[in-house]
Parts: sequence; structure tokens; C-alpha cells
Amino acid sequence: MAGAYAGDVTPADAWATLQANPSAALVDVRTVAEWSFVGVPDLGGLAKRALFQEWQSYPSMQVDPAFADRVAEALGAAGAGADAPVFFLCRSGARSQAAAAALTARGYTQCFNIAGGFEGPLDSARHRGRSAGWKAEGLPWMQS
Repeated sequence: MAGAYAGDVTPADAWATLQANPSAALVDVRTVAEWSFVGVPDLGGLAKRALFQEWQSYPSMQVDPAFADRVAEALGAAGAGADAPVFFLCRSGARSQAAAAALTARGYTQCFNIAGGFEGPLDSARHRGRSAGWKAEGLPWMQS
């Protein structure tokens, strides 16, 4: 997937750009269940809100063929053009790579995957959210 989107960034780097650039956006591509039970990024301190658009829907895990169109429409409504930095987030950083590539293919030039995702990989105790990712880096999040 290398070259299919602008690249991978750390959660802290994504946060810094979201903070500094008014047109920067965050798209959480996890499922409704993940948003409900695991938590979501909280951009309220930046006077922003994440865009929530499933890349795949549970339980079939079929990719939404209209994903890029839906995201582009939402970004446009929020005032983010095709050159705005757009950061994609999933659980661990895999679905968000595919989502970043899909929006890049639609003409967006600065689509980034957030490496480690929201929860990061399993640690030695087989738990997520402790060794990498949005939560482990101490960035704002909340239960919905």
C-alpha cells in the first residue's frame, strides 16, 4: 500500500497538525460498535469533531463502496478541500491505510494513516491501548 496515500504519521503528529491547521480533519473508520464500546477521539479542545464513517460494517465486514464519496461530501461540507490534511484512524492502523488510499484515489492529496490506530497492537498481556496508538499516547478521547 506504500505510495497509495501520503504516508503514516504518529498519533502525536496527527494531533499537532489538527491543532495547527484549521482545515485538517480526522476520519475514524472503525465500526459503530467500536465507537460505542471502545471510545472515540475527542477533538473538542480543538473546536473540531472527528468524522465517523465506517470503512467496513460489522458483522459482514464488507467495504462500503461509497466510502470515499461519503467522506469527500462530509469534508466538503466542513470546508476541507482536496488539499487539506486528512488523517485516518482505525483500531490498529490497517483499515485506515486502505481508507486513506481510497480518498487519495478520489483526488485528495494529503491523506495520512495514523500508525498504531486508536488502540495499537496487543501487548505482552494481549491487551490493546497500552503500548501504541491514540489512547496509549495520552491524546484526548471519550466514551460515547
